[in-house]
Amino acid sequence: MNVFITGASSGIGAALAREFAARGATLGLVARRRDTLAEIARALPGLHHTYPVDVTDNDALIAAARTFERTVGGADIVLANAGISVGVLTEYYEDLAAFRQVLATNLLAMAATFHPFIAPMRARARGTLVGIASVAGVRGLPGSAAYCASKSAAITYCESLRVELRRAGIRVVTIAPGFVRTPLTAKNPYAMPFLMDADKFARKAADAIVAGTSYRVIPWQMGVLAKALRLLPNWAFDRLLGSRPYKPRRQAPEA
Repeated sequence: MNVFITGASSGIGAALAREFAARGATLGLVARRRDTLAEIARALPGLHHTYPVDVTDNDALIAAARTFERTVGGADIVLANAGISVGVLTEYYEDLAAFRQVLATNLLAMAATFHPFIAPMRARARGTLVGIASVAGVRGLPGSAAYCASKSAAITYCESLRVELRRAGIRVVTIAPGFVRTPLTAKNPYAMPFLMDADKFARKAADAIVAGTSYRVIPWQMGVLAKALRLLPNWAFDRLLGSRPYKPRRQAPEA
């Protein structure tokens, strides 16, 4: 099993790398931090490949993907996991740049990650593309407009791609994490119900990915909560979330 993972230097990405390596996979690991990426690869069982690339650099990312595809003889699973989360407030001009960065990393880089693998997967009539979205894509949260917008778009994008590639034999899996204990959630100034350790999340996510599940919220309790929030009328949702603290307005590291 050959697995390509972006955002592999920490958090969910590193946990997924550990999980798939433990299952015997050969990994292609992508992240900006060369030294950290190398340390993670050395700690894993098996021989793996590292690509110190910024996922917003489309050409560099595509080149890394094609190198992995050629080196291992074809990717079986491609995990577009790289993501950033930073508070933004539209009223501040300087936050517009942060908004663009979040969308570029969380959404556009997902498409760039999948792009180079689709043609070879189509030729083999098999393969799995996995988008790591979030329950934050279900409803908009105050102070997190960029993150929520990017994850909502990621969910819809993966759904479109799933239907589009179904006849080609390519599976598209959407994983929507709830709150997972990572550097991205470490400084959240609000309650995080059903907070889950990254390694436990990775085990459940890997099971869903290998099974080809089209959409899975992890943990399942957050799926129930997200559906309940989706059903709330706007006036009730606004009142419930109106006093929620905002995520800090700062640049966050890539996960």
